Amino acid sequence: MTVELEPVAYTHKPVLRRLLELYLYDFTEFTGDDLNEHGEFGYRYLDHYWVPNPDDQRFPFLIRVDGKLAGCALVRLRRGRYSMAEFFVMRRYRRGGVGAQAAKAVFARFPGDWEVWQLPSNLPAQAFWRKVINEVTGGVYTERAEPDGVGQLFTVR
Repeated sequence: MTVELEPVAYTHKPVLRRLLELYLYDFTEFTGDDLNEHGEFGYRYLDHYWVPNPDDQRFPFLIRVDGKLAGCALVRLRRGRYSMAEFFVMRRYRRGGVGAQAAKAVFARFPGDWEVWQLPSNLPAQAFWRKVINEVTGGVYTERAEPDGVGQLFTVR
């Protein structure tokens, strides 16, 4: 099984938009969000990923498994720190190591200071990120719990 990250060109924005709809649907388990009147959840920051902004850089990626679409990862760089804005692996590819491989590929692409946040109620995501970040950093990371999320802060070398 080959897991690859593919930067999303503007021409493939509709593909990313559809993947984000699946992601946001999955997230309703934790957020309770409803569809809009067009039958979509809508990802309000999607266009920001193709607008140059030196103070808030954004990097969209598709995740592919053996060439097939399997998810997406959205990375931000603000104030010298990277963050995993969104990370999605389709259910078909979960629990087989795809997410961990994709996350590690993202971290390897962007060495430096990082933060990854999860919703307080999303316990599976918290367990996933703790495991992956522990492997990437050798256990050297800080975790913060705040009312709106649980986050890991760490450095990728």
